[in-house]
Amino acid sequence: MTPITITQLRGRATVDLMTAASALGLGRTKAYELARRDEFPCRVIRIGDTYRVPTAGLLDLLGVSAEEPRAAAEAGR
Repeated sequence: MTPITITQLRGRATVDLMTAASALGLGRTKAYELARRDEFPCRVIRIGDTYRVPTAGLLDLLGVSAEEPRAAAEAGR
């Protein structure tokens, strides 16, 4: 799986469970086990057989602001 950057995370409302697991340093088996037991460290939304993780909660867990830092946003103008 290709690593995802914080900037890419900020641009998405949700990510798949494996992307969230990768950001947290978790493997596939452990991630699905925790999600099934409702013990994943941040909110997980189950849609049928699919798990989605809201990025705001994931970023918060990682200690990163959900909003792009002001200096970086102004530099992009």
